Amino acid sequence: MAESTKSGRTAQPAEAAGTKIQWDDSNMKSSYANVCNVTSTREEVVMLFGINQAWNRGQKDITIQLTDRIIISPYAAKRLATLLEGVVTEYEKRFGTLTVEGPSEK
Repeated sequence: MAESTKSGRTAQPAEAAGTKIQWDDSNMKSSYANVCNVTSTREEVVMLFGINQAWNRGQKDITIQLTDRIIISPYAAKRLATLLEGVVTEYEKRFGTLTVEGPSEK
């Protein structure tokens, strides 16, 4: 588990080799997204994030404003999936089960 440092950044516990990771957030930006689309090739996983501002359910055409593209390796995607699964599991322990509609559900 990460621990907080005086600067507000987190440092990961030392690994076997004694490596300490420090996060430099000086160039970080924050974005909001309520839509994510993911595609992949053998070499990379591409995540497109954006904002759906169509609030009427009956709309025939919806435009999603894409704001960010994140490209990672399949190995990093697998690690990200594991991390996200852990975060969601912890969230559900604290706040209750999340129910998500699938693409074919209405």
